[in-house]
Amino acid sequence: MKTRQKILIVQTQAENAGAQEIARHLGDGLESRGHEVQHLFFYRKTDAFDAVPNTSFCADQRPGSPMAFLVFLFRLVKQIREIKPDVVLTFQHYGNLFGAPAARLAGVRHVVANQVSAQAAMNDTIRRVDKLFGSLGMYDTITVNSADTAGEYADFPKRYTERIVYVPHGFKDKSSALTKQQAREKFGLPQTVTLLGSVARLNAMKRLDIAVRALVHDESWHLVLGGQGPDENNLRQLAADLGVSDRTYFTGEMESNEVGDLLAAMDLFVFPSEAETFGLAAVEAAQTGLPLVSNGIPVLREVLKTDSGPCSLFADSEDPDSFIAPIRTLLSDKDQAQALIQSSKKLKTMYSMDAMVDRYEKILSDKEQAELTIKGVSTA
Repeated sequence: MKTRQKILIVQTQAENAGAQEIARHLGDGLESRGHEVQHLFFYRKTDAFDAVPNTSFCADQRPGSPMAFLVFLFRLVKQIREIKPDVVLTFQHYGNLFGAPAARLAGVRHVVANQVSAQAAMNDTIRRVDKLFGSLGMYDTITVNSADTAGEYADFPKRYTERIVYVPHGFKDKSSALTKQQAREKFGLPQTVTLLGSVARLNAMKRLDIAVRALVHDESWHLVLGGQGPDENNLRQLAADLGVSDRTYFTGEMESNEVGDLLAAMDLFVFPSEAETFGLAAVEAAQTGLPLVSNGIPVLREVLKTDSGPCSLFADSEDPDSFIAPIRTLLSDKDQAQALIQSSKKLKTMYSMDAMVDRYEKILSDKEQAELTIKGVSTA
């Protein structure tokens, strides 16, 4: 018989971004299965999670001094101890590196570390500490969400790799009930232009400068970027320097339920990111029926493919101009765009939310059964 467990999901900053989206959906799915789920963030970056039930924060902002950092660590252990979870799920590299030892200090017996940060986003120190923690058993289980990501750990010690479990991300259908005209009206976008777009946290690794630079190749193209992040001012300045500010639009941070409406406003989705473990935003966009041009890194070629073929045309972010030809192709060749769209319809089945929650429940159940066996309790 399945036992109701208290699960704590630990992450770094509270904001609307890919890892937070996955964790929120996972929490909802586990709650629907009868588990008690709480979320704990290291700090509050935006108000995105202020109204989410059973959510708490260790700090109102990112610790900016050694003393503030020590206070944060103390609060992290204290809050985990007060919640008394049966299992802690940590997300992102800092979530793993600080959340896992804090959970152990708080007396938590089971820790599942989720590798949702590409290794390109980690410096050598983080990578070495992560390798040590996984090898020593700081993490009981380590989840990855693509075969390519699993391959990044192939040279890690066996004591690390034997803990790795493949759990593909699930996602929610972002299809909108709005027409293109209604969606553009909602966001104040021009009605009669060719609108390229992307949805992402605006940081340098997403390479959204490539999408901005694409506008100089065709004066009829416009671009909308959904999301917020540290690179926004740089992108605005680039648009100004290139003389395309009047054709570049920024939405700011978006609620999850608004993303589908923005996708409905676009003619084509551009995803030049140079480092991903899955590419959730691209998968969501493809599934709604948008043609995609993506960076041809291995993980995106893996994830954006079904048994009907690829769901995207690919380019090379090291050569920004390589995006122009496939963009032109998909805007002009409706048959090729339709072939990608037909393939993308199968993504929802490949990466279902129920399948993701099933896999996590199995991980939690296996840990619970092992614990009962160690204690000599019958599991029949």
